[in-house]
Amino acid sequence: MSKGKKVTVIGTGNFGSTVAFILAMNGVCHNVVLRGRNYNVAKGKALDMSQASNAARQHTIVKAGKTPEDMADSDVVVITAGAPRTPGMSRDDLLLKNADIVKKYSREIKEHVPNAIVVVVSNPLDAMTYVALKETGFPRERVLGMAGILDSARMAHFIYEKLEYGAGQIRATVMGGHGDTMVPLPKFTTVAGVPIEDLLDSEEIGEIVKKTRNGGAEIVNLLGNGSAYYAPAKSTTVMVEAILRDTNQIHSCAVMLQGEYGYSDIVSGVPVMIGAGGAEQIIQMGLKPLQINRFKNSVASVQKMVDKLEEMKFFKR
Repeated sequence: MSKGKKVTVIGTGNFGSTVAFILAMNGVCHNVVLRGRNYNVAKGKALDMSQASNAARQHTIVKAGKTPEDMADSDVVVITAGAPRTPGMSRDDLLLKNADIVKKYSREIKEHVPNAIVVVVSNPLDAMTYVALKETGFPRERVLGMAGILDSARMAHFIYEKLEYGAGQIRATVMGGHGDTMVPLPKFTTVAGVPIEDLLDSEEIGEIVKKTRNGGAEIVNLLGNGSAYYAPAKSTTVMVEAILRDTNQIHSCAVMLQGEYGYSDIVSGVPVMIGAGGAEQIIQMGLKPLQINRFKNSVASVQKMVDKLEEMKFFKR
């Protein structure tokens, strides 16, 4: 671990708290700052996590952030703040509500942590990443959205569920927006290096793809109040670790496209190489005609949300 690394996690709900807890447990950074609307809640959770860190023989200290200044010198800022989905609510319903929240924190980050890398997790993910990019004014490699790692993990789980073997050896790949328009890529999905198309027939793969798209909604409906946070939080810390440890690992993340895959000035999930500079390289893969069309639809759904924000003059307020 590089000494002195600092991460701020904005949002003290189940999601943000779990992100902070995992970071405290794995010792990837020296300091974690937990920020939320209720300072006492943040302070109580931070105290609990710091004590857990000592139980785990880790050196990470978790503190509550009372003011924006407490984010200063953070290497990474994770934005989890926002209203959660409830049964029957789509990610689009959250658009305006969460856009205001992400805008507020993005402006604070721009002022107090101008050199940080921002990982956005608030929904609707791709649109919120776009908002963070516009409001911070940061270069595109320093504002990433966490979606593809989670969607890939969900797809891998459903593959294991179908095969009943290969746990830990499944590498699933998805592209596009987070949600119903995501584009799973069976062609680039393997079990211990064996293509999934050699192990399952097209009907079984189609069933897995459908389950992956509905993975988040299924959990929302089962919980009845709130949404998933264990898998999303772990997926987020995978990104944070890749940045702090400069691993140059390739993961699907939401980034601003500037010509890649034929699109510009819009955010969507694509494979990127993650290192100390954030999204250091965008990987271009060869897609089949059907996947190209699905990716087009996915990008269009994000563009629709961005257009809605533009129509409301959201970025001029």
